[in-house]
Parts: sequence; C-alpha cells; structure tokens
Amino acid sequence: MTEYKLVVVGAGGVGKSALTIQLIQNHFVDEYDPTIEDSYRKQVVIDAETCLLDILDTAGQEEYSAMRDQYMRTGEGFLLVFAVNSAKSFEDIGTYREQIKRVKDAEEVPMVLVGNKCDLQAWAVNMSQAREVYN
Repeated sequence: MTEYKLVVVGAGGVGKSALTIQLIQNHFVDEYDPTIEDSYRKQVVIDAETCLLDILDTAGQEEYSAMRDQYMRTGEGFLLVFAVNSAKSFEDIGTYREQIKRVKDAEEVPMVLVGNKCDLQAWAVNMSQAREVYN
C-alpha cells in the first residue's frame, strides 16, 4: 500500500489541528489547545488506489521553529494553512513555503494552500488575493 507523508504547517491558532482532526475523526474541535506535534494515520482511496496518509500536525508557535527543518525534510506533501481572518497568518505562509523549498532543495514541492476559518465574518484575506500570490 502506498504511503504519503503529509505535513500541516502554519502560524499558531490558524486551525491546523481542527482541520486535521476533522479529516481523521470527522469531528470538529472548537477549543484551542496549542500543539507541539501530533501524528495521525488514515487509510483513504486516491485515484482508485487504497493509500495510507501519514499526517504530521505541527506546532505553529515560534518557540518550536527549530523543529521545522526536521519535519520538512521527511514530508512528501505540505498543507500550508492560514486563517482567512488573519492577514499575518497569510503573510507567514511565504516563510513556510520558502523554508520547505530550501530544506527540500527543490523549487517544485507538492503544496496545497488552505484558507481556514471560512465560516467567520471578518475576512482579512480574500481568495483572489491568495490565488494571485500563490498560484
């Protein structure tokens, strides 16, 4: 069975853990509990093939930034998560993106930009802006 190592990155409080737990357990977590690092596994079907997703939910807090190179080295695909109500979290994505490319020593690395907290009213980042910057 093919296994994919996915890494979820983004600033603290953008909803990386809530997003990951929603995918894995189909359960929405609404309280904030800062993550240091959590790992999850889920069997899924991708293009008619059963695969195993190994998902690493990472710390967004700056005090854990020293751990980033290590998990970026082992990741095969990355979810770059920002909160649509936080322009700063969107700006931080550029730093994560460049660090991933530097650590992987590659210009082309599989990454998906995820705008989270779309249910909130006060958007600070619009989707056309996100597409323009990271397309």
